[in-house]
Amino acid sequence: MLECDYLCSMGRWMAFDYGTKRTGIAVTDPLNIIATGLATIASEALLDFIKKYISTEQVSIFVVGEPKQMDNTPSMSAQSITNFVAQLNAAFPAIPVKRIDERFTSKMASQVIAQSGKSKKEREKKEHIDLVSATIILQSYMESTSN
Repeated sequence: MLECDYLCSMGRWMAFDYGTKRTGIAVTDPLNIIATGLATIASEALLDFIKKYISTEQVSIFVVGEPKQMDNTPSMSAQSITNFVAQLNAAFPAIPVKRIDERFTSKMASQVIAQSGKSKKEREKKEHIDLVSATIILQSYMESTSN
């Protein structure tokens, strides 16, 4: 019982595939076993969305994808993501922000969506790619912490 109390009080993990226009969001279940896509939100409304979400759900960790080039240097979008992380830290100081390499997540997301059986029009919606990318980012983080 003590172990469940500890695990149950930890809260969900929330991951972001941040973009300047829109952001894919994924969360774990309360026991942090399964990563699931939650929503794709216009990035300007993201902090308000997070505030509303955490008013009803406990979140213990934010995971933000860290875009890198093949040579391990930051990508062109790295500065906007660094700014987003600073906003997260300022708005939610009690929730730690973890970064994880997000190379190839969009490509993997496109492949997953292509295999889903959705129509070509549905597969090409960038909102779907962002949502699946956030889920892949969260799943990767979960796998990295289980080792």
